[in-house]
Amino acid sequence: MSGDDQRDYDGYARLGLDRSGQAEAFDAIGNRYDEAFPHKEGQLAAGAWLAESLPPGSRVLDVGCGTGLPTARQLIDAGHEVTGIDLSPGMLELARANVPEATFHAGDLAGLRDGRLGTFDGVTAFFALLMLPRPEIPYALRMLHGLLRPGGLLALSMVEADVDDFSMPFLGHTIRVSGYLRDELRQVVRDAGFDIAGESSLAYAPASTDVPPEIQIFLNLRRA
Repeated sequence: MSGDDQRDYDGYARLGLDRSGQAEAFDAIGNRYDEAFPHKEGQLAAGAWLAESLPPGSRVLDVGCGTGLPTARQLIDAGHEVTGIDLSPGMLELARANVPEATFHAGDLAGLRDGRLGTFDGVTAFFALLMLPRPEIPYALRMLHGLLRPGGLLALSMVEADVDDFSMPFLGHTIRVSGYLRDELRQVVRDAGFDIAGESSLAYAPASTDVPPEIQIFLNLRRA
């Protein structure tokens, strides 16, 4: 990562990163997350793009890896080396059981700015950045840009919504989410130094009745 990117995020982090309640909610949700979101066609397609576009044996970072399903499993099965990170110890316990071939770390996404995990050929961030307040998302994208090797790929998904740190019920708990409308999202990723190699979206209705239908946006990105 460039020194400028790290200092920028350090400056933001000094304002205070409030993750209160986020990890605890996912710890409590556990396996119910995969039950509530049983169909992940968009995520699987984006993961397949990444898996097929990278050279065999590439090093991939799975940000917000959750239970390890489907993405870490998909990438391992494609012959890549996977490192996952998640804020929820409960989710990581499931991930280690589901994908023992991968390496998983407990930690906050912002902690990656110290570069301790090295650089990567590819990164996935499926619905991970929507857990951040919107002012933090550009910093996070620039940091991920810095963790990628030249020409590296990022598979990114977000829910289309014009919200910032919005509290919502989620499987019997409360989480805070942020989002963009798609034109603004495209601009944010370009400003962070990515070219858009592909884009798709789909309407998604979770199995759980307390989670509203949503529009999911998937971007295939390349480090410019």
